[in-house]
Amino acid sequence: MLTIKKLAKSYGGQALFTDANIQVNGGDRVALVGQNGSGKSTIFNIILKREEQDAGTVQRDEWTTLGYLPQQSEAVGDETVLDVATGRAGELEALSARLGLLEEEGRYDDPEYFETQAKYDVLADPALEAKAKKMLRGLGYKEADFDRPVREMSGGWIMRAHLARLLAMEPDLLMLDEPTNHLDLQALLWFQEYLKNYSGAILLISHDREFMDYFINKVFNIEHQKVTFYKGNYSSFLVQQEENFHRQMAAYKNQQKEIKALQDFANRFLSVASKASQAQSKLRQIEKMELIEKPMLPKKPFRFQLPQPVRSGQRVISLENIHMAYGDLNVYQGVDLIVERGERTALVGPNGSGKSTLLKILAGVLEFQKGTRDLGHNARIGYFSQHRSETLDPEKTVLEEVFAAAPEIKEELARGILGTFLFRKESVFKKTAVLSGGEKSRLNLVKFLVDPPNLLLMDEPTTHLDILSVESLILALEKYEGTLVFISHDVHFIRKLSTKVLHITNGRINSYPGGYDYYLEKTGGLLNEREAITAG
Repeated sequence: MLTIKKLAKSYGGQALFTDANIQVNGGDRVALVGQNGSGKSTIFNIILKREEQDAGTVQRDEWTTLGYLPQQSEAVGDETVLDVATGRAGELEALSARLGLLEEEGRYDDPEYFETQAKYDVLADPALEAKAKKMLRGLGYKEADFDRPVREMSGGWIMRAHLARLLAMEPDLLMLDEPTNHLDLQALLWFQEYLKNYSGAILLISHDREFMDYFINKVFNIEHQKVTFYKGNYSSFLVQQEENFHRQMAAYKNQQKEIKALQDFANRFLSVASKASQAQSKLRQIEKMELIEKPMLPKKPFRFQLPQPVRSGQRVISLENIHMAYGDLNVYQGVDLIVERGERTALVGPNGSGKSTLLKILAGVLEFQKGTRDLGHNARIGYFSQHRSETLDPEKTVLEEVFAAAPEIKEELARGILGTFLFRKESVFKKTAVLSGGEKSRLNLVKFLVDPPNLLLMDEPTTHLDILSVESLILALEKYEGTLVFISHDVHFIRKLSTKVLHITNGRINSYPGGYDYYLEKTGGLLNEREAITAG
C-alpha cells in the first residue's frame, strides 16, 4: 500500500533522518513516534508531496485512496457542520474541477485520476450523509449542531467535522496527525473503538500512549536520525527499545574488549621478529571487522522535584447549592462539592456536561447565580487553562518568565524543565509576545510547576505536549503534595494520577473515591460511555 525506501531529509545541514524505511500494508495500524522536531510531520508532508525528500523513494499502490487530517482546520465561509462532514463545503467541487483538468490532459491512466475519481464518487453518493451524521454524533456533535455555521465554533470543533468527513469517506490509507488533541474523553473513547475496527490502514502521529496501545500494531520510532521498526503497540515498543539498547550495548562492549585484546597483542609483539607475523594478523583481523556502533541511550522523561507548596487545611474548597446557567441553558442546579487536601480528582463526563464550568467555578473565574463557594484555610489556587495567556509579560523572554515565577530557581534546572516542555536551546530566549498559543500554554504550565499552589486546577494540561513531556509531568505531579483537580482526555494521564473521579452528567456530580480503574469497575463507565455515544 505504502512503501518508503532509504528516505533522507535535512534542514540547514542538520539531518532529521537518513536511510528511513517504512512499510504500510492493508489493515496495518501504524504509529510514527519520536520527540517533537524529530521529523514525523515532515515524513507526512513528503508522503503528501508537500515537501521534497533529499534522497529515497515513496511509492503508493495506484488504486490506494488517501485521507489526511492535519492538526488544525479552519472555517472559510458560511458552511455548516454537515456541509463540512459531507464535502459540500467546497471539496466536492474541487474534486470535480480536478477531474475535469485531468481528463482534458488525457491522464486517465494516472494514479491521481483514479484517486480523485474514487473520492468524488464517495462524496457524491447520497448515502454519505447518513454516514457523516453517524460520525458527527460519535465525535460529540448533537443533531441541533448539524446546521450550525462552523465559523461560530472553535478550531477543535471544526477539526471534528473534517474528521467526520474522512471517516465517512473511508479512504484506504488514513493519515492522522495528532487527531486526539481536540477530542474530549468520551469522543476519544468512541474514536479509538472505531479505529480499531476500521476497514483500511492507519498511519498515525499521536502523543497519547493509551490511545496508541488500544489499536496500534506497528511502531516506527524516529530517534538519533534513524527510523527503527517495532512490532506491537506503544508499550511493547518501549519494552523492545530498552531490550535492544542493552543487547546492542553488550555486543558493542564485547567487540571493544576483543579489539583491545587484539590491539594489545599487536602492540606487544609487532617489533618481535618471531611474533611479528601474528601481530600483523591481529591488526588485519581488526581491519576486517564490521564495527558495531555504540548505541545511544533511548531518551527518558526528565525527572525533577517540584517545590512543595504550603500545607492547606483539610477542607481545601467547598461548593454548596451552586446554580449555574448560561442564558436558558441550566448547567447546575443545587450542586454540592467538597475537595479535601491531597486528593487528585479527575473530572469526566460527556462533552458539554459542565466539566470546564465546574473547574472555573472552583477557580473563582466564573460567577454563578446562586450558592456559596468557600475557600479553605491557607488554600492558594492556581488555575491552568490552555487559553489563559494574559498572565505572560510580552516583553519578557521564556526564561525570564520562569525566573519571575520562581526567583530562587537555578538556571540549569529552569532550562532543564523548559527543555522537557519543548523549549530547547535558544528558544528559551524568545519573547513571550511571539509565542504560539501552544507555546504560551506550555510556558504557563512550567510556571505552575516551578512555584506550585496548594490547589492546582488543570484543564487539559497535556494537549500541547509530546509523550516524554507528558511522562515528565506525570512524574512531577505524582510527587506533588498539594491538591489536584483536573480534566484530561489522556486516559494514561488520568489512570496514573487520579485518586478520585467525579463523573458529571445532566447537571449531576457522582463521586467515586478511587482511581480511574476503580471508577470503571464500579460503573462499567467505559462501556456505558461508548454505548451512549454510539446511540447518539
